[in-house]
Amino acid sequence: MLPENLYKRRRNHNNTPPTLLLIITNSIVLGVLFQAFSSCDSINNFFWIALGVLALYNVYTIRKNREEYNKLNIAIYIVSILIMVVLFYFLSKQQHNC
Repeated sequence: MLPENLYKRRRNHNNTPPTLLLIITNSIVLGVLFQAFSSCDSINNFFWIALGVLALYNVYTIRKNREEYNKLNIAIYIVSILIMVVLFYFLSKQQHNC
């Protein structure tokens, strides 16, 4: 027989690590900001302000969950940020339906 608490969920997490939640949050917020505040010729100033707030949220989350971030998780986080930067420049250089 299996132990009783083998498949017991952790409270308030649903077993999703904070590193993955931060990467998902960054991706969603960046996508929404880019769609909402970019136009054919420029990017709205609110985009940069909201991106700064997102950076502060990242610092807060990383400091709050410091024990979760080992070398592998930090490398994954940095790679995800680099992918988002490349994606931002790729999408900003494309012609929108202007």
